[in-house]
Amino acid sequence: MAIEKTNRINALFEFYEPLLTKKQMTYIELYYRDDYSLGEIAENYQVSRQAVYDNIKRTEKILEEYEDKLHLYAHFQKEVAQTDRLLAYVSENYPQDKQLMALVRQLEKLEE
Repeated sequence: MAIEKTNRINALFEFYEPLLTKKQMTYIELYYRDDYSLGEIAENYQVSRQAVYDNIKRTEKILEEYEDKLHLYAHFQKEVAQTDRLLAYVSENYPQDKQLMALVRQLEKLEE
């Protein structure tokens, strides 16, 4: 469960990072990407652990609200799944068609 939550918050952060304040970006990045503890973040920024915790929880909620309204991450996941299905189909049914394979690979690169 914790890994799934971390992966989700990191993914949402990738999409909605520009919409956050500098402090929100910093705390989420340190906590989720760099695996800092609440105490380490609090010490580095000379605030209480509770202040860091509250900021992170509030930011998690904000990220989820952005996703509820904009659906950017959900849409991206659907695109990735569809591209994967297309690649599998082309690889299985048209392995000799270099042009088609190149086009599908270009679609994959758009996801990066």
